[in-house]
Amino acid sequence: MEQFKYLGTIITNHNCIHEETKSRVRPGNACNHSVQNLLSPSLLSKNIKIKIYRTIILPVILYGCETWSLTLREVHGLRMFKIIVLRKIFYTKRDNVTRDKRRLQNKELYDMYCS
Repeated sequence: MEQFKYLGTIITNHNCIHEETKSRVRPGNACNHSVQNLLSPSLLSKNIKIKIYRTIILPVILYGCETWSLTLREVHGLRMFKIIVLRKIFYTKRDNVTRDKRRLQNKELYDMYCS
């Protein structure tokens, strides 16, 4: 048997974690889409949206992560998922000079998330 699911975790004969991280991102995306209306730009405050992300979406993604030995490929995939969710939470920002909307940089998203 090449792979099987045990207690919600995919175990492969090569101990490859890539399939497990992909299988955790799928329900994370489903969870993210189910609360997408709450993460709309004007409905809730950003602090509440971050709490929703940390308490509802993040545990779905990180279930069983204590046993993962991640490669850079998996770390990049998990970071990209986080960036996608943070972009939905923080939406866009108005430039102080031109008053035009602009897309937030990844560093700005992390700074806003951590503060």
